Amino acid sequence: MLTPEELPHYVYEDYALWEGRWELIEGIPYAMKPSPDFRHQRISLKIARLLDEALDGCDVCRAVLPVDWRVTEDTVVQPDNMVICYRPSGAFLTKAPALIFEILSPSTARKDKRTKYAIYEREGVAYYCIVDPENKATEIYRLDEGRYVKQMDAVDELFAFDLDKCRIKFDFARIWLG
Repeated sequence: MLTPEELPHYVYEDYALWEGRWELIEGIPYAMKPSPDFRHQRISLKIARLLDEALDGCDVCRAVLPVDWRVTEDTVVQPDNMVICYRPSGAFLTKAPALIFEILSPSTARKDKRTKYAIYEREGVAYYCIVDPENKATEIYRLDEGRYVKQMDAVDELFAFDLDKCRIKFDFARIWLG
């Protein structure tokens, strides 16, 4: 059995050369396969549309679909849906988003609930929403003094997100329609 010192440890320069969709977490590559299923993509599209519409009046924050967020040299993630409250200056994000939605699937649930939860909390993501398509519910967490505090399990409720310079209301019932 290999010791941790003998295992490969990848960094962004390695990651940038790989084909296909990957995430890199503390030097360990994670294949983003299989591709998200139809239901996952439909929910993501609805979240993106609702966030984009809610941010129409905000000149600072923007809804973003999966794009590389280079957290550190050896950690690169691609959240399903995000809101950023700054203007990115390159091909990838380098600052924490204000709001992240991850949509659970059988292949990503453990990573989303544990690994990414810890990364987002550590990096100061103000809100983290874990969307569960099976139960049609979303766990909403808000960062409070460096720790996530669960706000609610949203099914068909409205929730107000206080972002950097914007406050948006999000109707969770609308992500399950159709």
